[in-house]
Amino acid sequence: MKVVITSKAPAAAPVVAVGVLPGRRLTPAAATLDAATGGALTRALRDGRFDGARDQLLDLRAPDGVDGHRLILIGLGKPAELDRLASEEIGGRLVAYLAEEHEPEATILIDAPEQAPVGVAEIAAHLGLGARLRAYRFDRYRTKRRPEDPAPMRRLTLVTDAVREARRLFRPLDAAASGVAFARDLVNGPGNAVHPESFVDQARALTELGVGVEVVTENQLRKLGMNALLAVGGGSAHRPRLLVLRWRGSARRNAAPFAFVGKGVTFDTGGISIKPANRMEEMKGDMAGGAAVVGLMRTLAEREAAVDVVGVIPLVENMVSGQAYRPGDVVTTLSGRTIEVVDTDAEGRMILIDALHYTATRFKPKAIVDMATLTGSVVRALGHVYAGVFANDDDLAERLAAAGRQVGERLWRLPLDPDYDDHLKSDIADIRQCAPDEDSADAVHAAQLLQRFIGDVPWAHLDIAGRDFNRKARPTGPVGATGFGVRLLDAFLAGHEDRS
Repeated sequence: MKVVITSKAPAAAPVVAVGVLPGRRLTPAAATLDAATGGALTRALRDGRFDGARDQLLDLRAPDGVDGHRLILIGLGKPAELDRLASEEIGGRLVAYLAEEHEPEATILIDAPEQAPVGVAEIAAHLGLGARLRAYRFDRYRTKRRPEDPAPMRRLTLVTDAVREARRLFRPLDAAASGVAFARDLVNGPGNAVHPESFVDQARALTELGVGVEVVTENQLRKLGMNALLAVGGGSAHRPRLLVLRWRGSARRNAAPFAFVGKGVTFDTGGISIKPANRMEEMKGDMAGGAAVVGLMRTLAEREAAVDVVGVIPLVENMVSGQAYRPGDVVTTLSGRTIEVVDTDAEGRMILIDALHYTATRFKPKAIVDMATLTGSVVRALGHVYAGVFANDDDLAERLAAAGRQVGERLWRLPLDPDYDDHLKSDIADIRQCAPDEDSADAVHAAQLLQRFIGDVPWAHLDIAGRDFNRKARPTGPVGATGFGVRLLDAFLAGHEDRS
C-alpha cells in the first residue's frame, strides 16, 4: 500500500476519515466537514455508542457536501494519550476495517489536539506507519481469493498542514515498514520454500540497496571449525550456511561496527529429540531472529543510516536422519571448547555459540546483540507480551529496553549469574549444552552458555520466543509473523548514528 502525505485532499476521495475526541468533540477538520454538510456529523453523533474512544470507528454514508461515498469518524481517544504508538494503532485499525470493507483507497484529514504529546507531523507519520504495518498481506500461495477475504488497500492519503515535516518523519518509518515486511515474508514462508539456500537467495536482493552479502559455504564452515553449527544442520538435505551482511553508512573510516546475530533455523523438528506434532508447523518460524536481522539491514540501507553494521545469520534445518547429531555427542566448537550435546532440540544455542564467537573475533564490534526464538522457558515467564533480554552491560540493556518502549516491542531484563554455571558442568566435555533440568530456568542457562563465547564485548541476548507470531490480529499486524525486532534494533541504532 502506498502512503501519500499532502496538504490538500484529492478532488474525488471515495472514503474520507476524520477524528473525533471523547465526549463526541469534533476536531477542527471534522468541524469543517460538519459545517459543509449542514451539521450531518453532529446529528450522526447524537445517538449510539460511538463517543470518540480510541478503538472506535463510525461508518457513515457520505452526506451532501462530501465527495465520495463514505465518511469514517475515527475515535482518537484522550488527547494526552495520542502519542506515536497510539497514532500507529489508529492507522492500523482504520486500514484493517477498510480492507474488510473492500475499499482500495481512503483519505484521512489529520489534526493534533492541543494536549497531544506529539505534533501533527508526528501523528501523521506514525499513523502512516501503522497503516503500512497493518496493510501487510502474505497470500502468495493462494490461488483464488475468497469473497470474505479482506481486499488489500492500494493507497492511503494523509492530509496535514505540516506536509514537509510529516514527510521527513515518515521516510525512515516507511523504510522500517519495508524491513518488517521483508522479515515477515521470510518467517511466513513454508519450510519447503524457505531453507538455508533459499534464505540466502532472498537476502541477496539487498545488494541492490548497497548491502554487502557474503555466504560461507559448508566446506568453508568445516575448514573454519564451526562444528556446532554443522552438527545441527547435519541431518538435512539442505546444507548449512552462514550469511554475513554488511552496511557501511558511517562517515568514519574503519569504524567498529555494531553486530547483530540472528538464529536461522529454517525448520526445527527437534532432531532426534523430536518435538510433539501439535503446532510443529509453527517451527518454520524458528528463524525469526535471523529474518529480523535481514529486515533490519534492509531498513538501514533504505533509509541510508549513518552507522556501520554487520549482520550474521547461521542457517540450518534441524531434521531427523541417519546423519543427524545425537544426544550424548561431544562437539568441538569454533572456539576450541568442547560441548556435550544433551538435547538436539536445544539447537539454537549450538549454532549461536559458533556464530557469536565468529562475530566477536572477526569483526571486533562495538557491541553484539543476538536475537533468537530460543526457549519455551521465556514464554512461560513472560508470555506473549515481552521478550526477554540478558546482557553483560547495563547501558546496552537499558538502551535496548528504551528502544523497545519507543516502538512498542517491549523487553524485560532477566538475570545472568555465575551460580547458574554449576548446572552446565559436563562429566566428559568442557561444558554441557543444557542444564540437567531444562524446565528450571532454561532461558537463563541458555544465556549463561552463550555468554561464554563473546569474550569481553558488550553483549545482549534477546530471547524472542513467543513474539515471532501473532495468533490473533493486532492493530499493527495481521495473524502470522510479526517481524519483531526490526523496529527495535533500528530505533536502537538511530541513537548511534554518525551525522558529522
